[in-house]
Amino acid sequence: MKLQHVSLWLLGAVLILCLMHTRGLRRCLISTDVHHIEESFQEIKRAIQAKDTFQNVTILSTSETLQSIKPLDACCVTKNLLAFYVDRVFKDHQELNPQILRKISSIANSFLYMQKTLRRCQEQRRCHCRQEATNATRIVHDNYDQLEVRAAAVKSLGELDVFLAWIDKNHQETSAA
Repeated sequence: MKLQHVSLWLLGAVLILCLMHTRGLRRCLISTDVHHIEESFQEIKRAIQAKDTFQNVTILSTSETLQSIKPLDACCVTKNLLAFYVDRVFKDHQELNPQILRKISSIANSFLYMQKTLRRCQEQRRCHCRQEATNATRIVHDNYDQLEVRAAAVKSLGELDVFLAWIDKNHQETSAA
């Protein structure tokens, strides 16, 4: 009888630890003000998308690339896509309009801050990268590489709302958990 109680207690403890671990993985994005970034993007969205010469091509929104991401992979995919935007898109984009450039710089700075947050999560081993997450980000990179660099940067900036909505969705689920 005591053995059965101990077994139930251990099972309960394991379930609680697993739940805490899963919530800890998703807690990495809580401090991010995605709405501020979305507002900055909305102010330049029309101008950026007007420069997009490949209306029928997508980089982020292809075949549910982001929609198929499991909650366990959200931290890794977010980390990888933030790096994609910071290391490639923002650097490859050439903007002459100073107002748009300021907004893009503000968004880039927000992405750098989010990267710093996710680095801490990774250091605390709360941000694991499984093969599914790696495959999803590889698809985005492959889509980007299929276009000329400047056109790919414009396309990716124009699709920034897709990425921001995805971050916001995952952030909202984190807050509710």
